[in-house]
Amino acid sequence: MRQIPVDTSGAMVMLAQAPQIKIANRQTGEIALDRETNAKLMTADVLFVRDGNAELVTVTVPETGVSGELDSGARVSLTGLIARPWENEFNGQKRHGIAFRAVAITQVA
Repeated sequence: MRQIPVDTSGAMVMLAQAPQIKIANRQTGEIALDRETNAKLMTADVLFVRDGNAELVTVTVPETGVSGELDSGARVSLTGLIARPWENEFNGQKRHGIAFRAVAITQVA
């Protein structure tokens, strides 16, 4: 699968919503796990602001990569951020998008 490194050094990155446990199956409540480390996965909504443009994206981070208390509106740093294009077909409808994944999310002092 393609992985594209994302450079956030020229942008202001702010936490829009604190990390929450990622659910793999909504019907059973199964929690999503990292395939390599078996750590629980979390999702955080972050706001990227660059050149007067803002974009809200959801980033998946392993629970072990979430450092301390993260407050909404705080500036954050995303370590090892990658973008991963995806496509699937469900009930005859094709869907596609970009999934964002980081190794860690930390609040910037």
